[in-house]
Amino acid sequence: MKKLYFILSLLWICTAVAAQEHKHHYNHEHPSDSTDVFFRHLKLNELVVTGVTGDTKLKNSTAPISIVSSKELRQTTSTNIIDAIAHQPGVSQITTGGGISKPIIRGLGYNRIIVMSEGVRQEGQQWGDEHGIEIDAQNVNSVEILKGPASLMYGSDAMAGVLILHGSPIQPEGEMKATVSTEYQTNNGLFDYSLNFAGNQKGFVWDARFSDKYAHAYKNKYDGYVPGSQFTERAGRLMLGLNKRWGYSHLTWATYHQTPSIVEGERNEVTGELECTTNNVKTYSKALPFQQIKHYKAVWDNSLNLPKGWLKAIIGYQQNRRQEFEDDEDEYELYFKLHTITYDLRYLSQELNGWKMAGGVNGMWQQSLNLGEESLIPEYKLFDFGVYATVSKSLNSLTLNGGLRFDNRHLDFNSRNFSGVTGSIGAVWNANEHLNLRLNIARGFRAPNMSELGSDGIHEGTLRYEIGNPDLKPEYSWQADLGLDFTSQYVSAQLALFANRIENYIFSKRIDLVMEEGFRTYEYTQGDARLLGFEAGVDFHPIHCVHFQNTFSYVDAQQMHASEEAKYLPMTPAPRWTSELKYELSHHGHKTLNNAFVALGLECDLAQNHYYKVDDTETRTPSYTLLSLSAGTDLNIRKKKVAEIYVTVDNLLNTAYQNHLSRLKYCDMNNATGRQGVYNMGRNVVFKVIIPVI
Repeated sequence: MKKLYFILSLLWICTAVAAQEHKHHYNHEHPSDSTDVFFRHLKLNELVVTGVTGDTKLKNSTAPISIVSSKELRQTTSTNIIDAIAHQPGVSQITTGGGISKPIIRGLGYNRIIVMSEGVRQEGQQWGDEHGIEIDAQNVNSVEILKGPASLMYGSDAMAGVLILHGSPIQPEGEMKATVSTEYQTNNGLFDYSLNFAGNQKGFVWDARFSDKYAHAYKNKYDGYVPGSQFTERAGRLMLGLNKRWGYSHLTWATYHQTPSIVEGERNEVTGELECTTNNVKTYSKALPFQQIKHYKAVWDNSLNLPKGWLKAIIGYQQNRRQEFEDDEDEYELYFKLHTITYDLRYLSQELNGWKMAGGVNGMWQQSLNLGEESLIPEYKLFDFGVYATVSKSLNSLTLNGGLRFDNRHLDFNSRNFSGVTGSIGAVWNANEHLNLRLNIARGFRAPNMSELGSDGIHEGTLRYEIGNPDLKPEYSWQADLGLDFTSQYVSAQLALFANRIENYIFSKRIDLVMEEGFRTYEYTQGDARLLGFEAGVDFHPIHCVHFQNTFSYVDAQQMHASEEAKYLPMTPAPRWTSELKYELSHHGHKTLNNAFVALGLECDLAQNHYYKVDDTETRTPSYTLLSLSAGTDLNIRKKKVAEIYVTVDNLLNTAYQNHLSRLKYCDMNNATGRQGVYNMGRNVVFKVIIPVI
């Protein structure tokens, strides 16, 4: 902790010194800068979000929403899109090695989060611990993070929130854009490149992209290289459409192929070294056991301009093929094939006398097939239907919002039917040009998924034998959110408090039963739960070129009326503090180096002492602190931008650590050192270049 206090003090002193040295210089030599900076920080309130009642200014949203901009994504080091946003307040990730991440929002994940991409919900067997999100990070331009069940547009499974992944905006009329981007990471040898070509000619629009990525095993100070953490990824996307006065019609086709190997964590009993099944631990080729995932998506997105609003219709088809290979590269043991058709019809009204309304119907049809030698979950068919209506009213400085939704889901497994009525009501008070206060109360609903109901077998990627419970009931929740946003010329601050009560919370617990030698046995159960927590953030910017940003996230997730060992819910993220001191250089387009910056970052994850102890399902995770250093700039030649260049050093001190949500934490013990499990990635130097060709 002494090191932590020293680092914080150093960051604060640097900020104070910079403010004193530059305060008068910038106020006198560049009198317009302070005004520009003032509006630059206030514009956060003018950002438009789409996930509540159509297009709404962020300051008028009653639901807790945060936005990750295109600039932030470009400057962030990651191996996938979930990894890229996992440092946002209230957001975490469950990881399996270097390439697989699952989102967590305020302590909840899996089928409690809906991921929206290309206007449809992503469906890819997301019930699995080691099933990542089959989306190319290069296709994501910005992200909306909706926290909690306040949005009624998405239905069952949005109990924890919604991640809306926005693609690049349509090019202006008569313009074309072509870019080439590439990235290299030293720790795992990750190399990727992406080619993009988009344009708009007389209303005919297109956007084409091809991406390729591959990485060998990552390494850390305690384990060396981690066999089985290598992966390859290849993705493509083509959008063609029309943008006219009557609206638009876009047809999108996307493919995603990933081949991640599986970290088993088996060790030599004498030396403690991780066992490698290949001759070269740094191979980019797949090694047994491994997964092979292929995801295909076709979406037809339409919007019709009406006299007093918009009518939107989106139809999507997805096919997800997930194969798991254990002993033979040419013979899969598990093969899930999932077909999904989604539909969404909605009407959004224009604002009239302060009133805005939205309503619609949406849902999906699914069929899951087992084509492998083994099966983990039964084959099933599912039909999902929902209808909703929302309304908002602006009264000077007060905005009110509310709505209702009904969902019904039929599952042919044991002919189960699940239905629920949900709703949301909230208010935002714009106290003045600097301060916003918001309050929202929402009811959530989630039907149990097929894995929770019918699992019975070995899940190779999780090293577990899983047993479902066909008698599970649907989850219902009540969540209250209280928020405060303050923005001024020199300080921006946010505080979000939440309380969430869930009836029939479903989770898996370890049981003292051996179904298969070498595999832990887990069984799904449920009970009532409550989650309390908050996210806080403050950004000091005493002068236009210096930012000192801090965030803190905390969630306390408990099972009600449970014993001391079963008191805390599993997979709850540890309290986390992040801090960044950033110095931005010139923003003048005629300079050779434009929009340049240097930044020192800190992430401190406190010890997680609140964990699910029954049958050693989880163990305590000690605290750790990570430092990062980054720099970036636009390179201009003859007043024209020819490249964006970014360099980042993550885990600067090469700290050996285990995140509480890392599934590799529970791999075999190292008998030589007494350490349990596999550790996270060590120091990683990242180089990224984006080149605009047109």
